[in-house]
Amino acid sequence: MSNDTTKNRPTYRIFSVTRPAEGDGKWTEIGAAWPHKDGQGFNLKFDAMPANGAEVVLRTIKANKANGQ
Repeated sequence: MSNDTTKNRPTYRIFSVTRPAEGDGKWTEIGAAWPHKDGQGFNLKFDAMPANGAEVVLRTIKANKANGQ
């Protein structure tokens, strides 16, 4: 059984997060994610690979008033 995600907008963004010993972490968007219709998993599409040793973080996509997303 296949999940076709091409018709739906993603509901999550995927980030690679590196956290230095001091200072703020660096968040780099590397892809998007869609939940399965049955709620039991996600399809992930990566546009880039996470940095070596980085955390991979999923964050919900929130509407942006400036550009209507």
